[in-house]
Amino acid sequence: MNEDDIERFEEERELELYREYRDVLPMFQFVIETERRFYLANHVEVSHKPDGWVQVDLTDAWVWDMFRPARFVAKVTVSTRRDVNVEVLRHDDPTTIPEGPPAL
Repeated sequence: MNEDDIERFEEERELELYREYRDVLPMFQFVIETERRFYLANHVEVSHKPDGWVQVDLTDAWVWDMFRPARFVAKVTVSTRRDVNVEVLRHDDPTTIPEGPPAL
């Protein structure tokens, strides 16, 4: 397998992932972006801890990660000291549905 084969494989996986994202997006209420991952979820709880940590609990989630064999997860807990962005999706207005997740 040469370098071109690897690059082509990664491009195909990313295109498959984008198509899956586009298909599953209407199933979710929230878009969550952390420094490491991009998620879709139906329930989000953000807790600020006294030591500067932020805990984000997601339920019924989908993870943007082309190397994960299973992207649907029942529960995710993220702990971070960095920014967390939570957006509410409005499915009645197609202009508010993002084209794709940001490059992480």
